[in-house]
Amino acid sequence: NSGVVCLLRPLLLDVVPSIRQTTALALGRLADCDVELAEAIVKAGILPQLICSLPEENRYYKKTAAFVLRAIAKHSPQLAQAIVQCGGLEMLVICLEDFDPGVKEGASWAFGYISRHSPELSQAVVDAGAVPLLVLCIQEPEIAVKRIAASTLSDISKHSPELAQTVVDAGAIAYLAQMILNPDAKLKRQVLSALSQIAKHSVDLAELVVEAEIFPVVLTCLKDSDEYVKKNGATLIREIAKHTPELSQLIVNSGGVAAVVDCIGSCRGTVRLPGIMTLGYVAAHSEDLSMAVIVSKGIPPLCACLIEEHEDHIKAAAAWALGQIGRHTAEHARHVAVANALPTLLDIFVDTQSSEDLKTKATLKNILQKCTYLPALEPLLHEAPPSIMKHIIGQFSKVLPHDSKARRLFVTTGGLKKVQEIQAEPGSLLQEYINTINNCYPEEIVR
Repeated sequence: NSGVVCLLRPLLLDVVPSIRQTTALALGRLADCDVELAEAIVKAGILPQLICSLPEENRYYKKTAAFVLRAIAKHSPQLAQAIVQCGGLEMLVICLEDFDPGVKEGASWAFGYISRHSPELSQAVVDAGAVPLLVLCIQEPEIAVKRIAASTLSDISKHSPELAQTVVDAGAIAYLAQMILNPDAKLKRQVLSALSQIAKHSVDLAELVVEAEIFPVVLTCLKDSDEYVKKNGATLIREIAKHTPELSQLIVNSGGVAAVVDCIGSCRGTVRLPGIMTLGYVAAHSEDLSMAVIVSKGIPPLCACLIEEHEDHIKAAAAWALGQIGRHTAEHARHVAVANALPTLLDIFVDTQSSEDLKTKATLKNILQKCTYLPALEPLLHEAPPSIMKHIIGQFSKVLPHDSKARRLFVTTGGLKKVQEIQAEPGSLLQEYINTINNCYPEEIVR
């Protein structure tokens, strides 16, 4: 409000280097505070002045100039675009080539904030030639430079397969994969994130990540003391598992599913989410892979998530994963039923507080259509709403005609009585199911 920005502007061209540098620092701190200040600095035409003399400046000034660009770029795509338009990317590339690690770090950070916003801005960063230099930065001895360069590669890769491919073509995967075992937790987080953002786009990219021999090394991350390392490790496994049965099989063979199951069991909250989804993706591919999840004791922790978690999206993921496990055959469905998951899913489905997405995921339909384990279906008869009831009655109508012991039990537990109370539309599928059940018994018992 006092017009300081305009007063600082001529000081950027002062003959004394320390004044130029202190001025840049003041502008950087102003821009860092909020978006209006950053916009005011851009409007005052300060960016061209800030970078015009950059190549001749000392490392302190370069570091500070990179900080100003980063502080402006972080707020919005429009402000990041302003930096691109005034030639900021070319100057940042010069900083990435500097011998001083602090200057490299500052430039990597600014590139990260610019490329984070959109595919177009990421493409501009790629076109400026930053990617090969960032891959050199992850090989630097300084841990801070490694961290921020890995983070920036992650931000560039996340937008599209093409952008991820440019990162791969620069040879990033091999160097990132070597750092999975680095003791520094913050570096591991960024490395796992970058590999996830590359692997998520396509089968080919996921296979390139796997070929860097990240298994079984990456499984150690699931036991890490740092929550974010756990989460990002599980996310990387999820992004690989989702593509093909072959990639999922590779995860199973390396002990990955068992490790993910342990991870879900040992943590709480959103850290569980990628692990839950991994089990769902693996189980969805085939009967054998679903059985591998069952054998690795994947069902109990998923059931626990339904009860312990309060966030709807985490419950929804667990419900979806159980559906993927149970939908293959009667044997698969029985494993889910025996774990007592069905009453919990039903409670969630009828709960008025549940979100629409959660209800959709908890419909039980996939599991019920395969489940022939009647003791688990029996309790549901007394609570299920009509949309679920028809699937339950449908299963009874398949099993009862061929199983005399089950027929006797169905009468003594009050199941048959419950069936008589159901009002079904004449000629509907539900009515057909009820008729099939009634036809299993003598007339007087039905009456």
